[in-house]
Amino acid sequence: MDKFAELKSMREHRQYEEDKHEASREAYERDYSRLIHSPTFRRLQGKSQVFGAGTGDYYRTRLTHSLEVAQIARQAAKSLLSRYPEIDEQRGENPGLIIHPEVVECASIAHDFGHPPFGHKGEEVLAHILEDWIEQKTAETLKGRDVSEQERAQIHLQIREKYEHFEGNAHNFRLIMFLEKRENLNGLNLCDAVLLGINKYPYSGLVNKKGLYQHEWQYIRQIREKWGIPDGKTTLEAQLMDLCDDIAYSAHDLEDGIKAGKIEVHEHFMHDPHIRRLIMEKITTLEDRFWKGWDNEQIEAKVDEVLNAYLRVWGEKLPTCGLDYSRTRREVKAYWVNHFVSQLGVIEDQNWKKITFVSNNREDEDMLRTVSVLKSFAWVTMIRDLRVQRLQKRSEWIIRRLWKAFVDQETSMAIIPPDWLQRFEHDQASPEPVWTWERMIIDYIAGMTDAFAEKIYNELYGLKVGSIYDVD
Repeated sequence: MDKFAELKSMREHRQYEEDKHEASREAYERDYSRLIHSPTFRRLQGKSQVFGAGTGDYYRTRLTHSLEVAQIARQAAKSLLSRYPEIDEQRGENPGLIIHPEVVECASIAHDFGHPPFGHKGEEVLAHILEDWIEQKTAETLKGRDVSEQERAQIHLQIREKYEHFEGNAHNFRLIMFLEKRENLNGLNLCDAVLLGINKYPYSGLVNKKGLYQHEWQYIRQIREKWGIPDGKTTLEAQLMDLCDDIAYSAHDLEDGIKAGKIEVHEHFMHDPHIRRLIMEKITTLEDRFWKGWDNEQIEAKVDEVLNAYLRVWGEKLPTCGLDYSRTRREVKAYWVNHFVSQLGVIEDQNWKKITFVSNNREDEDMLRTVSVLKSFAWVTMIRDLRVQRLQKRSEWIIRRLWKAFVDQETSMAIIPPDWLQRFEHDQASPEPVWTWERMIIDYIAGMTDAFAEKIYNELYGLKVGSIYDVD
């Protein structure tokens, strides 16, 4: 077998062997179809991006955001292949150092599958619920016992291993590799290249809070070892997907914010000291390496530079768009997307390679900081908006009360959908169960859309119950 055939075989390998009739289409085309036709993909239309899903027909949901990321990533992949022939699958030296546009597109389609209802707030609440549960179980186990700190830490770890954690990226893999259903197996059984293309955080969740749950990590770790990927490194396709997600976020969410009136593109707004202070506060909470060592004065200067650049581009586009704000919004968004994508390149990264913004054959960290400022600008002007904060407070109550309704197995079995109960019973009968009851409940809530979570909440606690013939 020649090198190309060997790498292709490794990349198209699947965890479970499939029937031969499936081989009538290219491997990645089948993966794309499985993702697009999955219930999880459809549910993204009912999950918040920034504004609540259903807020208006203009604003982005997780579905439209994912489609936009996929389009940007596919075009970026084609551009990189034309400039860096060594990353083509015909010439690649390692299966993780290859770019295939369809793999990047599949990874982008799936990159937000694991987001729970109500956006980042929902993710935060589910994470805290599990943390509180683990602390409660640790306290119950230690009650009346006199143990050392070391023994307490050991018991806490054992309980954490049992219940794990909640994180959106990890939940991606729970859905793709376990919760989704095919004829005779759990999960979509995607190609290894697509799985690793989605895997931004290549760690166990016991090591890194953004890492994977143990059930899915076992197989992902096997692929990485087989491919010879260094610890902590990700495939070029995962890196490109991640960067295109940031590019889309920084350009598209600002467009939504302008349309919603949360962002005003004029000097008084862009130079507002309060907004700039909020952006700086957000940046100082980030753990991005390219901000390390920067003091407040340097960060403030960079924020000024980026916001002034945004204002300048707006001022240049407005007259050419006939002073039409709607046209200008679109053109400014397109400018920033093109500006960032055109700067993408491939550089050496110790014993691996990296896709990043490149200038003079070196990583352009200043461009990374520009994206970071625009993302932070979108965050502080929209996420911290009064109405958005009220929605988030309500969503926290909804998720916490759904958890309380379902967490007691004895009293809640009658209000859990039958197919979930069947899955749970089947899982418990297996040699190595994936779930505890509590973990299953977390996965059930995490799969809800915003509207479905509200519906179940209202049926349990509210006055408006809808029809009993509505199908769960």
